[in-house]
Amino acid sequence: MPNTTVLICIDGFDPEYLQACETPNITQLGKKGFLKTGQSMMPSVTNVNNVSLVTGEYPQVHGINSNYWINPDTGEETYLESSEYVLIETLFQRATRMGKTSVMISSKDKLRTLIGDGATHAFSSEQPLEEVVEAIGEPPQIYSLEVNGWIIRAANHIMSSRQVDVMYIATTDYAMHTYPPEDPHSQKHMSILDDAIGDLVEAHPDITLMITADHGMSTKTRMVDIKSALEGRGIKANPVPIIKDRYVVHHSNLGGCMFVYLDRGDVDEAMKVLQGTPGVYSAIGREEAASRFKLHPERLGDILVNGEKDVVFGDPSQVEMRPGLRSHASVHERRVPLIGYNGDFDSFDFQENRDMGRYIFEKVLL
Repeated sequence: MPNTTVLICIDGFDPEYLQACETPNITQLGKKGFLKTGQSMMPSVTNVNNVSLVTGEYPQVHGINSNYWINPDTGEETYLESSEYVLIETLFQRATRMGKTSVMISSKDKLRTLIGDGATHAFSSEQPLEEVVEAIGEPPQIYSLEVNGWIIRAANHIMSSRQVDVMYIATTDYAMHTYPPEDPHSQKHMSILDDAIGDLVEAHPDITLMITADHGMSTKTRMVDIKSALEGRGIKANPVPIIKDRYVVHHSNLGGCMFVYLDRGDVDEAMKVLQGTPGVYSAIGREEAASRFKLHPERLGDILVNGEKDVVFGDPSQVEMRPGLRSHASVHERRVPLIGYNGDFDSFDFQENRDMGRYIFEKVLL
């Protein structure tokens, strides 16, 4: 019977959590295989990176630059939660085309609808399979420490009940948004994950297992209002949070990167204003952003803005920044762990999280 290849994306798994928390099973897997620090895609948000993981490609190829998008042709604002926006084949579609079995399990249901097309089974903790509920119990609610352990146990059940060639597991980052690495809740959460991963490997010792993250996480202490900064200089603009999704308890749609859509074509003047705005780390135009970060040029704003490490962007008249907010999306949250166990890794170069998906395409789904 062929071995199963399992790829786990631990949402918001900043390398600092590995340093601060005891994770004996994950650490042992890294010692037997490899454990290193790599980079995520930009912007450092969930949708961009999960699509890169399941396609092995950069956003310029697969088309997903953000969690939320304004169509410049129609003005329509859209949550990117449907597979229709993914421009290329995913590993699930490739597996099905090859007659292989693939399973996609996510804590967040938005990932099931975004990337699960073509999988033999695709479900989430919010839309679970009844057979899994009967086997391991009801899933915990999405804003909990326990939900990520549930989906890994769900994967364990599925793999124990049928042959699976490729398994993709994506957690949620509620815990990372809420608790810094040194907080006892972080140790509890990481122990839940570590125990579930240890049980998975113990039950299926022949699997090839890869673990990474979609992005890191930073403590944020300042909120910068880009819209007001531009309007104060007579420039009308619509800044759109790249991090924006329906899981607002996590981050209140406050992230460290924005697309800025301008009413007129005064891009150079707007960039000068933004580059001189306290808290702005960088402001670059569409073409340069597409080239530098390998983004899809037709799904970008006029300007891509990164905040300094402790900055999120938002309008204080619309949203309140809570104390102790932790968030991501900027260049400062690109560091992610890369962990591999029991695979043909010697001739493969892992530098970015998308390389995990590329490995599956080039080594497993030949």
